[in-house]
Amino acid sequence: MTYVVTENCINCKYTDCVDVCPVDCFHEGPNFLVIDPEECIDCTLCVAECPAEAIFAEDDVPADQQHCIQLNAELARAWPVLVEKKAPLPDADAWDGKTGKLDKLIR
Repeated sequence: MTYVVTENCINCKYTDCVDVCPVDCFHEGPNFLVIDPEECIDCTLCVAECPAEAIFAEDDVPADQQHCIQLNAELARAWPVLVEKKAPLPDADAWDGKTGKLDKLIR
């Protein structure tokens, strides 16, 4: 099983999760993070660190976020690895918790 970043990360992009990842499986896009399912070792450390509560075990991804499983795998192949914590996006707090953000994803 792997872990999956879901839509609540879009336009927030908190990177607290990156700081605790022992295998550098996070990849960074302009306004979203994804987890490479090939690199994730299921350690669970990132889940508790995500202030947006956007990370789930693959088996626990909410029904309306199932598309994020494939999205993480796809974008991890295209985006660079992120190995250190960065500041969140400037208006992250305003976007945290908003639903239906998939159309805001910048690839």
